[in-house]
Amino acid sequence: MNNEPILSNRGPNHGWGVFNALRRFIRDRRGVAAIEFVFIAPVLFGLYFLTIEFAQAIDTNKKVSRVASMVGDLIAQQPSITPGEVDAVMKIGEALLTPYKRSQPKIIVTAIEVTDEPAPRVKVVWSRQLVNGTASKALPVGSTTTVPDTLKVRGSFYVRATADLGYKPIITWSKSGKEGLGLTAMLGLDNMQMSERYYLRPRMSNAIPCPNC
Repeated sequence: MNNEPILSNRGPNHGWGVFNALRRFIRDRRGVAAIEFVFIAPVLFGLYFLTIEFAQAIDTNKKVSRVASMVGDLIAQQPSITPGEVDAVMKIGEALLTPYKRSQPKIIVTAIEVTDEPAPRVKVVWSRQLVNGTASKALPVGSTTTVPDTLKVRGSFYVRATADLGYKPIITWSKSGKEGLGLTAMLGLDNMQMSERYYLRPRMSNAIPCPNC
């Protein structure tokens, strides 16, 4: 049996061996590529997801515009209408946002009359809204509202359709409603406000009555 002591190959230069191995790793092209990937990958992934998010936001903004346009156009085609029919049209408009469902739009339809007076007034004839999926009356009948100066023609009647949406980016959204983390939240983009408004004249009559609206 050999009882000779086992000599360790660790000596005073052992520490330099570690540094030499690290230096060889850094000089190795594969090591450099790995280090570059660690630093660059998060930036690339962040830009990739932000690009997707902004593309979805632009598409949703177009849908918000389509909601206001479609709702106003359908109602402007009616000679008269009921509260239930107005609510049904707004529900159809809300469905246009599918598949986006992270927040619900606010849709308001208002019938407006410009009085035939020397100093015309802009009055609300009737108004309904859809908020969080629930329909109800909106602006009080007979209250004063506004229209663009170019539309302030005596004796005119308009249907104003408005669609508003607080867009929730998927990066910062959670089903529980809790505020999420992410670059969009840090940039203040976790609740982007989108809004569109259209004024339309009646197609089938001079005015569109809506009893009990």
